[in-house]
Amino acid sequence: MVYFEGEKEHKDLIPGLPNEIAELCLLHVPYPYQALSRSVSSTWNRAITHPSFIFSKKTLSHPNLFVLAFHSQTGKLQWQALDPSSARWFLLPQMPSPEEDDACPAPLACAALPRQGELFVVNGRETLAYRAATNQWSVTGGPGRRELVAAVGVEGRIVAVGRGGTGVYDPESDTWQEGSELGGELERYEVVAAAGRVYVTEGWWWPFMFRPRGWVYEVERDTWQEMRVGMREGWSGVGVAVGERVFMIAEYGDSPVKVYDEEHDTWYPVGGGRFPREVMKRPFCATGLDDRIYVASRGLNVAIGIVETVQDVKGCSADVSVTWQVVEAPRAFREFSPCSCQVLYA
Repeated sequence: MVYFEGEKEHKDLIPGLPNEIAELCLLHVPYPYQALSRSVSSTWNRAITHPSFIFSKKTLSHPNLFVLAFHSQTGKLQWQALDPSSARWFLLPQMPSPEEDDACPAPLACAALPRQGELFVVNGRETLAYRAATNQWSVTGGPGRRELVAAVGVEGRIVAVGRGGTGVYDPESDTWQEGSELGGELERYEVVAAAGRVYVTEGWWWPFMFRPRGWVYEVERDTWQEMRVGMREGWSGVGVAVGERVFMIAEYGDSPVKVYDEEHDTWYPVGGGRFPREVMKRPFCATGLDDRIYVASRGLNVAIGIVETVQDVKGCSADVSVTWQVVEAPRAFREFSPCSCQVLYA
């Protein structure tokens, strides 16, 4: 690859190596240190920020878990990233905030486009975008002061919902479009996206006097319809989508994991190992990518569930099983609780 035609000084990325070999060396610098490498020289900076370099880097990226965590003693919010392969945590740059004391305005709706390596935080005034390739935040236009309290990435776009209605953000054009109105307000909003649909539920809440409500948004058609009875009444925990199917980690007992069967409108327990409740303490937040479920808990312990298709598992009505691995966090994180978690290729 030729980066700098006509440049006379500092032409070589690494003296003594052809630029093609030097480029491969830079491509293998792991996240988040690649962004730091930009400060080595102007030549490296131009190479690492070159569009063709960023495109090549995507093929070598692997999933990292990004967690927005709340500190119980200081009340501060901060983003941290976990590399599951090494169990190492990294602190992200401070998220921009319009507040003078840098406290994050509420509510915040967080979503991600994993393949693009982009993370988004939406509030009523602006959209904050984080890009793993540069390890930097940027500020773009917001949804017009609407109260959008939950968001999810769907087919290259961000769909945000709340009492302010529905907003659809296109990062390519940096524009917001107003979607059709939700069928009714909910007490709280949890969103999961699967197979081109956005599922929104309020779930059960104490003292369980009312049955939960839920809605389903068809993104391409821009239409809402009421969630089926079995799905909304059986949704009693944290939802997550894997392989175009919706899973749920229950918030009662030993937190059984279930998968939704659309044909029968019911939730079935999955096979495999038991969810590691002895390590994973509430509150939970969860996200999914490829064949993995990522769950962050109080103290930022992380459980990673590997989802597999199975047949005729004894005692299991579902056709999937989940096997869990645990990544325990350092003791220094014991005062943190997760507010949101997203997976990005970085």
